[in-house]
Amino acid sequence: MMNSICGANCAECPAKENCKGCANTNGCPYGKQCFVAKYILTGGMEAYQNFKKGLMDEINALDIPGMEKVSELYPLVGRFVNLPYPLPSRETVRFLCDDEMYLGAQVKNLFDDSGKSCFGVIARAEFLLVCEYGENCADPEIVVYKRR
Repeated sequence: MMNSICGANCAECPAKENCKGCANTNGCPYGKQCFVAKYILTGGMEAYQNFKKGLMDEINALDIPGMEKVSELYPLVGRFVNLPYPLPSRETVRFLCDDEMYLGAQVKNLFDDSGKSCFGVIARAEFLLVCEYGENCADPEIVVYKRR
């Protein structure tokens, strides 16, 4: 049985088949150090919760038109949120690592007048990424990428 350090319900995780368990691997469920686990193991759960709150405050302060306020961030493995973003050259690029953990959420686009029904938010200590996309993550576009 897998156990998490951050309190995530491992039984509900879609990546559980490839995960070795956070608590079982001392915070390296996919072979690389999970920054969430490291944060908790180093500073404790209260420090992690304060870090998450600060990230949510920073994301919400971006005041992106139509973006519902972020009220929670969830630990997410990169392979599920590493979307291919189009470049002006018509190439696509992925900015995340498939085997690393991020904090993220999907929130509604309250305007949804562009065919983009959701905003995706991904964050770590080093950056914030907000994108907009349609159903099933179709046609993602970067709205904000901000180094922290």
